[in-house]
Amino acid sequence: MRDDDHFLWWRGHGADRPRDGRWTGIGEEAFQEDERRITGRHRLPGPVPDWAEDLFRVARAAFLADKYVRRAGTRDRWTRRIRLSVPVTEHERWRNDAVRADLTGLLQTLTGDLWQVEFRPLTGHRVEEAMTFPGDPRASEVALLSGGLDSVSWAATRSRAADPRPLLLVMYREVGLLRLQRRVYESVERLGGERPLMLLPMSQTPKNDGSGLRLETSSRTRGLLYAAGAIRAATAHGAATVHVPENGQLAVNPPLTAARSAACSTRSVHPWTLARLNALIAAVGEGSGPVRVVNPWARLTKGEVCAAGRAAGLTPADLEATLSCGKPPARRRGGPPLANCGVCFPCLVRRSGLLHVNGTDGTPYEASPWARGLAHERGADWRALQRWLLGRYDLTDLVTDTPLPPDADPAATFDVIRRGREELARLLEVAEAAGIAGAAVPTGAARAPQAAGAADVA
Repeated sequence: MRDDDHFLWWRGHGADRPRDGRWTGIGEEAFQEDERRITGRHRLPGPVPDWAEDLFRVARAAFLADKYVRRAGTRDRWTRRIRLSVPVTEHERWRNDAVRADLTGLLQTLTGDLWQVEFRPLTGHRVEEAMTFPGDPRASEVALLSGGLDSVSWAATRSRAADPRPLLLVMYREVGLLRLQRRVYESVERLGGERPLMLLPMSQTPKNDGSGLRLETSSRTRGLLYAAGAIRAATAHGAATVHVPENGQLAVNPPLTAARSAACSTRSVHPWTLARLNALIAAVGEGSGPVRVVNPWARLTKGEVCAAGRAAGLTPADLEATLSCGKPPARRRGGPPLANCGVCFPCLVRRSGLLHVNGTDGTPYEASPWARGLAHERGADWRALQRWLLGRYDLTDLVTDTPLPPDADPAATFDVIRRGREELARLLEVAEAAGIAGAAVPTGAARAPQAAGAADVA
Protein backbone atom coordinates (compact mmCIF):
# COMPACT_ATOMS: atom_id res chain seq x y z
CA MET A 1 0.00 0.00 0.00
CA ARG A 2 1.21 3.52 -0.83
CA ASP A 3 0.15 6.91 0.43
CA ASP A 4 -1.33 7.75 -2.98
CA ASP A 5 -3.66 4.73 -3.08
CA HIS A 6 -7.37 5.54 -3.27
CA PHE A 7 -9.82 3.16 -1.58
CA LEU A 8 -13.47 3.10 -2.67
CA TRP A 9 -16.08 0.78 -1.17
CA TRP A 10 -19.37 0.17 -2.98
CA ARG A 11 -21.95 -0.24 -0.23
CA GLY A 12 -24.22 -3.24 -0.32
CA HIS A 13 -27.55 -3.43 1.45
CA GLY A 14 -28.42 -2.86 5.09
CA ALA A 15 -25.57 -2.34 7.52
CA ASP A 16 -22.77 -2.93 5.01
CA ARG A 17 -20.13 -0.26 5.73
CA PRO A 18 -16.40 0.19 4.98
CA ARG A 19 -14.29 -1.92 7.33
CA ASP A 20 -11.88 0.87 8.26
CA GLY A 21 -11.18 4.56 7.77
CA ARG A 22 -9.12 4.17 4.61
CA TRP A 23 -12.20 3.41 2.54
CA THR A 24 -14.58 5.99 1.06
CA GLY A 25 -18.11 4.68 0.70
CA ILE A 26 -19.88 5.01 -2.65
CA GLY A 27 -23.20 3.62 -3.82
CA GLU A 28 -26.54 4.19 -5.49
CA GLU A 29 -27.00 7.57 -3.83
CA ALA A 30 -23.93 8.91 -5.67
CA PHE A 31 -25.97 9.22 -8.87
CA GLN A 32 -28.34 12.06 -9.63
CA GLU A 33 -31.06 9.85 -11.05
CA ASP A 34 -33.54 7.72 -9.17
CA GLU A 35 -32.38 4.10 -9.00
CA ARG A 36 -35.48 2.96 -10.87
CA ARG A 37 -34.55 5.12 -13.84
CA ILE A 38 -30.95 3.88 -13.77
CA THR A 39 -31.72 0.16 -13.73
CA GLY A 40 -34.79 0.30 -15.97
CA ARG A 41 -35.87 -3.04 -14.51
CA HIS A 42 -39.55 -2.13 -14.73
CA ARG A 43 -39.08 -1.88 -18.51
CA LEU A 44 -37.50 -5.31 -18.93
CA PRO A 45 -39.57 -8.34 -19.99
CA GLY A 46 -37.83 -10.89 -17.77
CA PRO A 47 -35.46 -11.41 -14.86
CA VAL A 48 -31.79 -10.43 -14.96
CA PRO A 49 -29.37 -13.17 -13.86
CA ASP A 50 -27.21 -12.45 -10.83
CA TRP A 51 -23.96 -12.40 -12.83
CA ALA A 52 -25.29 -9.62 -15.10
CA GLU A 53 -26.41 -7.57 -12.08
CA ASP A 54 -22.95 -8.10 -10.59
CA LEU A 55 -21.25 -6.92 -13.79
CA PHE A 56 -23.45 -3.82 -13.91
CA ARG A 57 -22.63 -3.05 -10.25
CA VAL A 58 -18.90 -3.48 -10.88
CA ALA A 59 -19.10 -1.19 -13.93
CA ARG A 60 -20.99 1.46 -11.93
CA ALA A 61 -18.46 1.30 -9.10
CA ALA A 62 -15.54 1.64 -11.54
CA PHE A 63 -17.28 4.59 -13.24
CA LEU A 64 -17.68 6.43 -9.92
CA ALA A 65 -14.08 5.70 -8.95
CA ASP A 66 -13.00 7.07 -12.33
CA LYS A 67 -14.90 10.32 -11.67
CA TYR A 68 -14.05 10.76 -7.97
CA VAL A 69 -10.28 10.19 -8.13
CA ARG A 70 -8.75 13.20 -9.88
CA ARG A 71 -5.77 12.78 -12.15
CA ALA A 72 -4.45 16.25 -11.32
CA GLY A 73 -3.47 15.08 -7.83
CA THR A 74 -1.20 12.25 -9.03
CA ARG A 75 2.56 12.41 -9.46
CA ASP A 76 2.44 12.35 -13.27
CA ARG A 77 -0.99 14.06 -13.42
CA TRP A 78 -2.47 10.98 -15.07
CA THR A 79 -1.80 7.56 -13.51
CA ARG A 80 -3.91 6.79 -10.46
CA ARG A 81 -3.76 3.86 -8.01
CA ILE A 82 -7.33 2.76 -7.33
CA ARG A 83 -8.48 0.02 -4.98
CA LEU A 84 -12.13 -0.93 -5.33
CA SER A 85 -14.27 -3.22 -3.16
CA VAL A 86 -17.56 -4.40 -4.67
CA PRO A 87 -20.18 -6.80 -3.25
CA VAL A 88 -21.32 -9.51 -5.67
CA THR A 89 -23.87 -12.30 -5.53
CA GLU A 90 -21.79 -14.80 -7.51
CA HIS A 91 -18.94 -14.38 -5.05
CA GLU A 92 -16.93 -17.51 -5.84
CA ARG A 93 -16.95 -16.84 -9.57
CA TRP A 94 -15.68 -13.29 -9.17
CA ARG A 95 -12.87 -14.38 -6.82
CA ASN A 96 -11.38 -16.55 -9.57
CA ASP A 97 -7.85 -15.44 -10.56
CA ALA A 98 -8.73 -15.41 -14.26
CA VAL A 99 -11.70 -13.15 -13.59
CA ARG A 100 -9.53 -10.73 -11.62
CA ALA A 101 -6.95 -10.69 -14.41
CA ASP A 102 -9.57 -10.02 -17.10
CA LEU A 103 -11.22 -7.26 -15.08
CA THR A 104 -8.06 -5.45 -13.98
CA GLY A 105 -6.59 -5.81 -17.47
CA LEU A 106 -9.76 -4.34 -18.91
CA LEU A 107 -9.78 -1.38 -16.50
CA GLN A 108 -6.08 -0.68 -16.95
CA THR A 109 -6.41 -0.76 -20.76
CA LEU A 110 -9.33 1.65 -20.60
CA THR A 111 -7.91 4.16 -18.12
CA GLY A 112 -4.14 3.74 -17.96
CA ASP A 113 -4.38 3.41 -14.17
CA LEU A 114 -3.35 0.74 -11.67
CA TRP A 115 -6.42 -1.08 -10.33
CA GLN A 116 -6.96 -3.61 -7.59
CA VAL A 117 -10.49 -4.94 -7.27
CA GLU A 118 -11.66 -7.13 -4.42
CA PHE A 119 -15.02 -8.84 -4.10
CA ARG A 120 -17.10 -9.67 -1.06
CA PRO A 121 -20.47 -11.43 -0.71
CA LEU A 122 -23.52 -9.26 -1.31
CA THR A 123 -25.62 -9.39 1.84
CA GLY A 124 -29.30 -8.55 2.20
CA HIS A 125 -29.76 -9.16 -1.53
CA ARG A 126 -33.04 -7.67 -2.75
CA VAL A 127 -34.25 -7.59 -6.32
CA GLU A 128 -37.13 -5.61 -7.79
CA GLU A 129 -38.73 -8.17 -10.06
CA ALA A 130 -39.65 -7.22 -13.59
CA MET A 131 -43.35 -6.83 -14.34
CA THR A 132 -43.82 -9.43 -17.06
CA PHE A 133 -46.98 -10.18 -18.99
CA PRO A 134 -47.84 -13.04 -21.35
CA GLY A 135 -46.95 -12.11 -24.89
CA ASP A 136 -44.41 -9.43 -23.95
CA PRO A 137 -42.08 -9.02 -26.95
CA ARG A 138 -38.50 -10.21 -26.55
CA ALA A 139 -35.80 -8.54 -28.61
CA SER A 140 -33.55 -10.81 -30.63
CA GLU A 141 -30.77 -8.22 -30.82
CA VAL A 142 -29.54 -5.39 -28.61
CA ALA A 143 -27.51 -2.38 -29.73
CA LEU A 144 -26.30 0.82 -28.13
CA LEU A 145 -27.73 4.00 -29.63
CA SER A 146 -25.65 6.96 -28.50
CA GLY A 147 -26.97 9.50 -30.97
CA GLY A 148 -23.80 9.29 -33.04
CA LEU A 149 -23.27 8.57 -36.74
CA ASP A 150 -22.09 5.02 -36.18
CA SER A 151 -24.88 3.92 -33.88
CA VAL A 152 -27.69 5.48 -35.92
CA SER A 153 -26.31 3.94 -39.13
CA TRP A 154 -26.28 0.52 -37.46
CA ALA A 155 -29.79 0.99 -36.05
CA ALA A 156 -31.04 2.00 -39.50
CA THR A 157 -29.36 -0.99 -41.12
CA ARG A 158 -30.72 -3.50 -38.59
CA SER A 159 -34.20 -1.99 -38.66
CA ARG A 160 -34.40 -3.34 -42.22
CA ALA A 161 -33.39 -6.89 -41.21
CA ALA A 162 -35.82 -9.69 -42.05
CA ASP A 163 -36.50 -10.51 -38.41
CA PRO A 164 -40.00 -10.33 -36.91
CA ARG A 165 -38.54 -9.97 -33.41
CA PRO A 166 -37.76 -6.48 -32.13
CA LEU A 167 -34.46 -4.63 -32.19
CA LEU A 168 -33.75 -3.18 -28.73
CA LEU A 169 -31.83 0.10 -28.74
CA VAL A 170 -30.25 1.05 -25.40
CA MET A 171 -29.70 4.78 -25.09
CA TYR A 172 -27.78 6.48 -22.27
CA ARG A 173 -29.26 9.93 -22.13
CA GLU A 174 -26.82 12.85 -22.38
CA VAL A 175 -27.49 15.98 -20.35
CA GLY A 176 -28.20 18.85 -22.72
CA LEU A 177 -28.50 16.52 -25.71
CA LEU A 178 -31.82 14.75 -25.07
CA ARG A 179 -33.61 16.43 -27.98
CA LEU A 180 -30.85 15.44 -30.37
CA GLN A 181 -30.88 11.83 -29.17
CA ARG A 182 -34.65 11.64 -29.53
CA ARG A 183 -34.44 13.12 -33.03
CA VAL A 184 -31.82 10.53 -33.99
CA TYR A 185 -34.08 7.70 -32.79
CA GLU A 186 -37.02 9.17 -34.71
CA SER A 187 -34.92 9.24 -37.90
CA VAL A 188 -34.70 5.44 -37.65
CA GLU A 189 -38.41 5.13 -36.84
CA ARG A 190 -39.28 7.14 -39.96
CA LEU A 191 -37.61 4.56 -42.18
CA GLY A 192 -40.68 2.41 -41.63
CA GLY A 193 -38.96 -0.94 -41.57
CA GLU A 194 -41.11 -3.98 -40.82
CA ARG A 195 -38.98 -4.92 -37.84
CA PRO A 196 -40.32 -3.56 -34.53
CA LEU A 197 -38.09 -1.15 -32.60
CA MET A 198 -37.83 -0.90 -28.81
CA LEU A 199 -36.04 1.89 -26.93
CA LEU A 200 -34.59 1.52 -23.44
CA PRO A 201 -33.48 4.93 -22.13
CA MET A 202 -31.07 4.85 -19.21
CA SER A 203 -29.31 7.55 -17.19
CA GLN A 204 -26.15 7.56 -15.12
CA THR A 205 -25.03 11.02 -13.96
CA PRO A 206 -22.74 11.17 -10.89
CA LYS A 207 -23.28 13.71 -8.14
CA ASN A 208 -20.36 15.66 -6.76
CA ASP A 209 -18.45 13.79 -4.05
CA GLY A 210 -18.86 16.57 -1.47
CA SER A 211 -15.29 17.85 -1.72
CA GLY A 212 -16.27 20.98 -3.61
CA LEU A 213 -13.84 20.03 -6.38
CA ARG A 214 -14.83 19.44 -9.96
CA LEU A 215 -15.21 15.78 -10.88
CA GLU A 216 -12.48 14.21 -13.01
CA THR A 217 -13.08 15.36 -16.58
CA SER A 218 -11.71 12.24 -18.30
CA SER A 219 -14.10 9.30 -18.16
CA ARG A 220 -12.53 6.27 -19.78
CA THR A 221 -14.86 3.78 -18.04
CA ARG A 222 -18.04 5.28 -19.51
CA GLY A 223 -17.99 2.83 -22.42
CA LEU A 224 -17.75 -0.14 -20.05
CA LEU A 225 -20.72 1.18 -18.06
CA TYR A 226 -22.82 1.56 -21.20
CA ALA A 227 -21.87 -1.90 -22.44
CA ALA A 228 -22.70 -3.46 -19.05
CA GLY A 229 -26.14 -1.82 -19.13
CA ALA A 230 -26.80 -3.24 -22.59
CA ILE A 231 -25.55 -6.68 -21.54
CA ARG A 232 -27.91 -6.61 -18.59
CA ALA A 233 -30.85 -5.74 -20.86
CA ALA A 234 -29.86 -8.46 -23.32
CA THR A 235 -30.01 -11.14 -20.61
CA ALA A 236 -33.56 -10.08 -19.67
CA HIS A 237 -34.60 -10.39 -23.33
CA GLY A 238 -32.74 -13.62 -23.95
CA ALA A 239 -30.67 -11.99 -26.70
CA ALA A 240 -27.23 -13.45 -27.37
CA THR A 241 -25.56 -10.43 -28.98
CA VAL A 242 -24.93 -6.84 -27.94
CA HIS A 243 -23.73 -4.58 -30.73
CA VAL A 244 -21.55 -1.59 -29.85
CA PRO A 245 -21.21 0.20 -33.21
CA GLU A 246 -17.97 2.13 -33.76
CA ASN A 247 -16.09 2.59 -37.02
CA GLY A 248 -12.80 0.75 -37.18
CA GLN A 249 -10.77 3.97 -37.28
CA LEU A 250 -11.97 5.22 -33.89
CA ALA A 251 -12.29 1.73 -32.41
CA VAL A 252 -8.53 1.28 -32.81
CA ASN A 253 -8.01 5.04 -32.37
CA PRO A 254 -4.31 5.15 -33.31
CA PRO A 255 -2.56 7.91 -31.36
CA LEU A 256 -1.71 10.93 -33.50
CA THR A 257 1.37 11.62 -31.36
CA ALA A 258 3.44 9.70 -28.83
CA ALA A 259 1.87 11.81 -26.07
CA ARG A 260 -1.56 10.35 -26.91
CA SER A 261 -0.61 6.70 -26.59
CA ALA A 262 -2.50 4.04 -24.61
CA ALA A 263 -5.40 5.33 -22.50
CA CYS A 264 -4.76 8.96 -23.41
CA SER A 265 -6.92 8.03 -26.42
CA THR A 266 -10.22 6.27 -25.74
CA ARG A 267 -10.09 2.48 -26.13
CA SER A 268 -13.63 1.48 -25.11
CA VAL A 269 -14.34 -0.42 -28.38
CA HIS A 270 -10.79 -1.47 -29.24
CA PRO A 271 -10.62 -5.16 -30.32
CA TRP A 272 -8.44 -5.91 -27.28
CA THR A 273 -10.99 -4.29 -24.94
CA LEU A 274 -13.89 -6.26 -26.38
CA ALA A 275 -11.89 -9.50 -26.18
CA ARG A 276 -11.22 -8.88 -22.47
CA LEU A 277 -14.86 -8.00 -21.84
CA ASN A 278 -16.12 -11.13 -23.58
CA ALA A 279 -13.63 -13.26 -21.64
CA LEU A 280 -14.95 -11.71 -18.42
CA ILE A 281 -18.57 -12.43 -19.41
CA ALA A 282 -17.71 -16.04 -20.22
CA ALA A 283 -15.97 -16.48 -16.86
CA VAL A 284 -18.71 -15.03 -14.63
CA GLY A 285 -21.75 -15.81 -16.77
CA GLU A 286 -23.84 -18.91 -16.85
CA GLY A 287 -22.21 -21.21 -19.37
CA SER A 288 -19.55 -20.33 -21.91
CA GLY A 289 -20.31 -16.82 -23.09
CA PRO A 290 -24.09 -16.31 -22.55
CA VAL A 291 -23.87 -12.87 -24.21
CA ARG A 292 -21.24 -11.64 -26.63
CA VAL A 293 -20.34 -8.00 -27.28
CA VAL A 294 -19.51 -7.25 -30.91
CA ASN A 295 -18.46 -4.17 -32.87
CA PRO A 296 -20.28 -4.60 -36.21
CA TRP A 297 -18.42 -1.71 -37.88
CA ALA A 298 -14.90 -2.86 -36.98
CA ARG A 299 -13.93 -3.38 -40.64
CA LEU A 300 -15.34 -0.07 -41.92
CA THR A 301 -14.07 3.49 -41.97
CA LYS A 302 -16.21 6.44 -40.90
CA GLY A 303 -17.07 7.22 -44.49
CA GLU A 304 -18.04 3.62 -45.19
CA VAL A 305 -20.28 3.61 -42.11
CA CYS A 306 -21.96 6.80 -43.33
CA ALA A 307 -22.47 5.13 -46.72
CA ALA A 308 -24.14 2.18 -44.98
CA GLY A 309 -26.47 4.58 -43.21
CA ARG A 310 -27.38 6.24 -46.50
CA ALA A 311 -27.99 2.83 -48.08
CA ALA A 312 -30.39 2.03 -45.22
CA GLY A 313 -32.43 5.14 -46.03
CA LEU A 314 -30.97 7.88 -43.84
CA THR A 315 -30.72 11.28 -45.50
CA PRO A 316 -27.73 13.64 -45.39
CA ALA A 317 -29.73 15.78 -42.95
CA ASP A 318 -30.28 12.72 -40.71
CA LEU A 319 -26.54 12.08 -40.61
CA GLU A 320 -25.70 15.74 -39.99
CA ALA A 321 -28.11 15.86 -37.03
CA THR A 322 -26.05 13.32 -35.05
CA LEU A 323 -23.49 13.64 -32.26
CA SER A 324 -19.82 12.78 -32.76
CA CYS A 325 -18.01 15.25 -30.51
CA GLY A 326 -15.71 14.25 -27.68
CA LYS A 327 -16.55 17.47 -25.81
CA PRO A 328 -19.98 18.68 -27.00
CA PRO A 329 -20.48 22.44 -26.51
CA ALA A 330 -24.00 21.72 -25.18
CA ARG A 331 -22.44 20.00 -22.14
CA ARG A 332 -20.55 23.12 -21.13
CA ARG A 333 -22.20 25.53 -18.76
CA GLY A 334 -23.05 28.58 -20.80
CA GLY A 335 -21.94 26.86 -24.01
CA PRO A 336 -23.89 27.13 -27.27
CA PRO A 337 -26.65 24.53 -27.82
CA LEU A 338 -24.59 22.65 -30.41
CA ALA A 339 -23.73 18.96 -30.43
CA ASN A 340 -20.37 19.13 -32.22
CA CYS A 341 -17.43 21.45 -31.60
CA GLY A 342 -15.90 20.72 -35.01
CA VAL A 343 -12.25 20.76 -33.89
CA CYS A 344 -11.70 17.67 -31.67
CA PHE A 345 -10.39 14.47 -33.25
CA PRO A 346 -13.79 12.68 -33.32
CA CYS A 347 -15.23 15.74 -35.07
CA LEU A 348 -12.40 15.69 -37.61
CA VAL A 349 -13.11 12.02 -38.37
CA ARG A 350 -16.80 12.89 -38.63
CA ARG A 351 -16.06 15.66 -41.14
CA SER A 352 -14.03 13.26 -43.28
CA GLY A 353 -16.77 10.61 -43.22
CA LEU A 354 -19.53 12.99 -44.27
CA LEU A 355 -17.37 14.47 -47.03
CA HIS A 356 -16.66 10.94 -48.24
CA VAL A 357 -20.30 9.93 -48.63
CA ASN A 358 -22.09 13.24 -49.28
CA GLY A 359 -19.39 15.40 -50.84
CA THR A 360 -20.29 18.10 -48.33
CA ASP A 361 -20.95 18.51 -44.62
CA GLY A 362 -23.69 20.85 -43.43
CA THR A 363 -23.28 20.11 -39.72
CA PRO A 364 -23.55 23.29 -37.62
CA TYR A 365 -20.16 23.16 -35.87
CA GLU A 366 -19.01 25.55 -33.17
CA ALA A 367 -15.70 26.22 -34.93
CA SER A 368 -13.62 25.34 -37.97
CA PRO A 369 -10.23 23.69 -37.27
CA TRP A 370 -8.50 25.65 -40.02
CA ALA A 371 -10.11 29.01 -39.29
CA ARG A 372 -7.80 31.97 -38.75
CA GLY A 373 -7.80 33.20 -35.18
CA LEU A 374 -8.71 29.85 -33.61
CA ALA A 375 -7.26 29.60 -30.11
CA HIS A 376 -3.99 27.67 -30.12
CA GLU A 377 -5.17 24.92 -27.75
CA ARG A 378 -8.33 24.35 -29.79
CA GLY A 379 -6.28 23.67 -32.90
CA ALA A 380 -4.11 21.01 -31.25
CA ASP A 381 -5.95 18.03 -32.74
CA TRP A 382 -5.89 19.52 -36.23
CA ARG A 383 -2.13 20.18 -36.07
CA ALA A 384 -1.50 16.67 -34.72
CA LEU A 385 -3.64 15.16 -37.48
CA GLN A 386 -1.72 17.04 -40.18
CA ARG A 387 1.60 15.71 -38.88
CA TRP A 388 0.20 12.17 -38.59
CA LEU A 389 -1.14 12.18 -42.14
CA LEU A 390 2.12 13.49 -43.57
CA GLY A 391 4.14 10.87 -41.70
CA ARG A 392 4.43 7.12 -42.08
CA TYR A 393 2.09 4.63 -40.42
CA ASP A 394 2.72 0.88 -40.60
CA LEU A 395 1.75 -2.36 -38.90
CA THR A 396 4.27 -1.86 -36.10
CA ASP A 397 2.55 1.39 -35.15
CA LEU A 398 -0.80 -0.41 -35.11
CA VAL A 399 0.17 -3.08 -32.57
CA THR A 400 2.64 -1.09 -30.45
CA ASP A 401 0.09 1.14 -28.73
CA THR A 402 -2.49 -1.49 -27.73
CA PRO A 403 -2.13 -5.13 -28.85
CA LEU A 404 -4.70 -6.89 -30.98
CA PRO A 405 -6.36 -10.04 -29.59
CA PRO A 406 -5.05 -13.39 -30.88
CA ASP A 407 -8.03 -13.97 -33.18
CA ALA A 408 -7.77 -10.56 -34.88
CA ASP A 409 -6.58 -10.11 -38.47
CA PRO A 410 -3.82 -7.46 -38.33
CA ALA A 411 -3.81 -6.96 -42.10
CA ALA A 412 -7.55 -6.27 -42.23
CA THR A 413 -7.36 -3.93 -39.23
CA PHE A 414 -4.44 -2.06 -40.77
CA ASP A 415 -6.32 -1.71 -44.05
CA VAL A 416 -9.17 0.07 -42.25
CA ILE A 417 -6.69 2.61 -40.89
CA ARG A 418 -5.13 3.02 -44.33
CA ARG A 419 -8.49 3.74 -45.96
CA GLY A 420 -9.38 6.05 -43.09
CA ARG A 421 -6.19 8.04 -43.67
CA GLU A 422 -7.25 8.53 -47.28
CA GLU A 423 -10.61 9.88 -46.13
CA LEU A 424 -8.96 12.18 -43.59
CA ALA A 425 -6.61 13.52 -46.28
CA ARG A 426 -9.67 15.21 -47.82
CA LEU A 427 -9.58 17.60 -44.87
CA LEU A 428 -6.08 18.67 -45.84
CA GLU A 429 -7.38 19.40 -49.33
CA VAL A 430 -10.26 21.46 -47.91
CA ALA A 431 -7.87 23.48 -45.75
CA GLU A 432 -5.41 23.88 -48.61
CA ALA A 433 -8.17 25.08 -50.93
CA ALA A 434 -9.14 27.65 -48.33
CA GLY A 435 -5.54 28.87 -48.33
CA ILE A 436 -5.24 28.64 -44.56
CA ALA A 437 -3.83 25.18 -43.94
CA GLY A 438 -0.72 26.52 -42.26
CA ALA A 439 2.97 25.83 -42.62
CA ALA A 440 2.59 22.19 -41.54
CA VAL A 441 0.96 21.33 -44.89
CA PRO A 442 3.18 21.83 -47.92
CA THR A 443 1.36 22.45 -51.22
CA GLY A 444 0.27 19.21 -52.87
CA ALA A 445 1.24 17.02 -49.91
CA ALA A 446 -2.37 16.60 -48.89
CA ARG A 447 -2.92 14.22 -51.78
CA ALA A 448 -0.29 11.71 -50.73
CA PRO A 449 -0.40 10.71 -47.06
CA GLN A 450 2.24 8.07 -46.51
CA ALA A 451 1.27 4.61 -45.30
CA ALA A 452 2.78 1.16 -45.42
CA GLY A 453 1.81 -0.91 -48.43
CA ALA A 454 0.54 -4.47 -48.53
CA ALA A 455 4.08 -5.83 -48.48
CA ASP A 456 4.70 -4.13 -45.13
CA VAL A 457 1.58 -5.69 -43.65
CA ALA A 458 2.40 -9.20 -44.83
